[in-house]
Amino acid sequence: MARNLVDDEFKAAALHDAVYGLREKRPLSSASVAFVPWQKWLTLSLVAVAVLALVVATIPTLTVLTAVCTAGYIATLADRLLLFSRGLARDAIFTVDDDVARAVPEQELPTYTVLVPAYNEPEVVGDLIAAMTAIDYPAEKLQVLLLLEEDDAVTIAAAQEAGLGEIVEILLVPAADPRTKPKACNYGLHFATGDIVTIFDAEDLPEPLQLRRVAVAFDRLGDDVACVQAKLAFHNGTQNMLTGWFTADYALWFNFVLPGLMRSNSPIPLGGTSNHIRRSVFDEIGAWDPYNVTEDADLGVRIAETGYRTAVLDSTTLEEANSDPINWIRQRSRWYKGYLQTWLVHVRRPIRLWRGIGTVGMLRFTTLLAGTPIIACLNMVFWLITISWLLGQPFLVEEIFPWYVYFPALISLVFGNSAVLYMNLVACRETGNSALWLACLTVPLYWLMMSVAAIKGTYQLIRNPSYWEKTFHGLSS
Repeated sequence: MARNLVDDEFKAAALHDAVYGLREKRPLSSASVAFVPWQKWLTLSLVAVAVLALVVATIPTLTVLTAVCTAGYIATLADRLLLFSRGLARDAIFTVDDDVARAVPEQELPTYTVLVPAYNEPEVVGDLIAAMTAIDYPAEKLQVLLLLEEDDAVTIAAAQEAGLGEIVEILLVPAADPRTKPKACNYGLHFATGDIVTIFDAEDLPEPLQLRRVAVAFDRLGDDVACVQAKLAFHNGTQNMLTGWFTADYALWFNFVLPGLMRSNSPIPLGGTSNHIRRSVFDEIGAWDPYNVTEDADLGVRIAETGYRTAVLDSTTLEEANSDPINWIRQRSRWYKGYLQTWLVHVRRPIRLWRGIGTVGMLRFTTLLAGTPIIACLNMVFWLITISWLLGQPFLVEEIFPWYVYFPALISLVFGNSAVLYMNLVACRETGNSALWLACLTVPLYWLMMSVAAIKGTYQLIRNPSYWEKTFHGLSS
């Protein structure tokens, strides 16, 4: 049976804070409202101006829009190549050797809380408990809270049948909207006893020494490091072409792009798992936003905005790559929606953001969090334009691509696609995934799926911003 950890009054207060805490204390930092009034009116005004301009001066307006989009493509590509080159450096990722991690006396290790939110995932609970039990950390200093919704009977039953072991305990999260992972983590944080708090997803297989490595990293990196992000990879990358694309995507992001960001003052959008954060930082900047569907990225920006840093650690947590296209689109559309949510939230106070992360950091924050989903949406538009030109060479397409727009766009197309293919190949080779060379070369098909997911996520941002689309696990063969 799940243990009754505290009395009902404390549980009620914990639930209220989990749902409303950030919204009440820092309303402008909450994504409970997707667009504040000035953002809504500014967006509507820009759309109205664009429509009017298209009616009055169709060709010049389309040409200007195409030129602006091309400039955005080139700027984003240049910045991604810069981050990739910085991530190639040997010292880009903080490394703690096995012997050093094991040598720390147990009495000097900090207390640790691991939060593991799970919902409707009975098929992975047994493996989850085994993975938590395999962590190399003193049991008396480790608390693992399995966060289960109180009405999720199948997962509760599966956890009880699997046997919890010495360190894992069930914490039932009261059923309340929003039904999101960050709400569950906020609730669990009220019961956390550790000096360091981390999150693992239900299907995660963290490297056993990861917590010890993090403890050493915090000790060596200084008090201004609030978070240590471990790398994420997949154990089923060769299952099918989709998992191959997904694995290459993660290999580039976690092994090169994030380490490149670590070498700058820019915000690091955290991964949804294996981010290890000092408990004292939560008390200062607030916990997760239960209304933001990429609460990890939002927290990463808040960490940077308040003057703290995030380090990337050379320790890997294995996950299950989505092998089903529909399931993948559900997950990726949520990520894109959350990136836009996070960008909208933090530009509500642009001066404060600029003072916290600087000019370069603010530009990079925009290209990563707003640019990534917007460019994925625009890809579909430009692919359709290209197809229409190849099929019929309509006069309109020729008119909106004068030479001073056409040649930069051509460079962006040819050099940009080649550069991304090259980065994927390097990332897979350097991470021991050379067998995925075909996935790297066929990645444009993956971009098509990204575009579909981005359009879906953008639509949901308007229609249902805080809806959490469930990703199903246990599909790997």
